[in-house]
Amino acid sequence: MEILIKPLVTEKMTDQAERFNRYGFVVDRRATKPQIKKAVENLYNVSVDSVNTMVYGGKMKSRYTKGGIITGKTASYKKAIVTLVEGDSIDFYSNI
Repeated sequence: MEILIKPLVTEKMTDQAERFNRYGFVVDRRATKPQIKKAVENLYNVSVDSVNTMVYGGKMKSRYTKGGIITGKTASYKKAIVTLVEGDSIDFYSNI
């Protein structure tokens, strides 16, 4: 099972990283907090202080077209906010 799907690189998460040493990831829905902690520590060689998770449900979307109303739903996902130990950091832009 691939635990870490992708990092969240948004304005809000960049601010959290600078101020509180917190980083966000989209993770597998079945992943537990200890599994997420172990995956981040192994992948980025850092020490994790705490892990907070939340599950986002998909939203209903609709649009009006010439053929009628089209409705659908966005995908649901699980998000993990990882707080690192003081002194550690993750640089997402080093691989670009």
